[in-house]
Amino acid sequence: MSPSLQMKLLRVLQEYEFERLGDSQTIKVDVRVIAATNSDVSRMIADGTFREDLYYRLNVISIKLPPLRDRREDIPLLVKHFLEKFGEGRAIQVAQSTMRALMAYRWPGNVRQLENAVERAVALSGGRNEIDDGDLPPEIGNASEAATPTPHEFPEDGLDLPAYLGSIERDLIGRALDRTQGNRNKAADLLRIKRTTLVEKLRRIGVER
Repeated sequence: MSPSLQMKLLRVLQEYEFERLGDSQTIKVDVRVIAATNSDVSRMIADGTFREDLYYRLNVISIKLPPLRDRREDIPLLVKHFLEKFGEGRAIQVAQSTMRALMAYRWPGNVRQLENAVERAVALSGGRNEIDDGDLPPEIGNASEAATPTPHEFPEDGLDLPAYLGSIERDLIGRALDRTQGNRNKAADLLRIKRTTLVEKLRRIGVER
């Protein structure tokens, strides 16, 4: 926004009123504003491109939303939402290996990239009720292998340890369920954990069946 438009918005937020362009009648409003940005507002204030008083007027309750790669537990819920959005009433499932690939990918484009990937997968599924690895973009389908360094490797830019351990756990759970054809009792035995522990882990990562 230009500085003049920022000033007008500030007036609306402070006085709850405005005039239409070319009109002299004041209109009262009762609104709440949700503002979002991926810019460094503090730097913009220092540079003089964003009004400090407008920032504090907007910043009543501040929520910092981490990038998708730092909240991978949200991915199954988002995938389910997008499948319902693009599935046109079809009950579409996701193969376990495909979900592992989605969970392993770093998502530089965040939620919009995930939405595009799911839309693409649904389009390529050809009416099937399950999407698999072949329906994903190549860079996502190869993510499981790329995201897992060997014990003797360590990424130059560091490692997200919780996400890395989580991806290993999800991969091992998926392999155990694959080997036991989905039998949770047998999978829990293979993993040397209680069945109730396995069920809780599946619930946490968004796998209900």
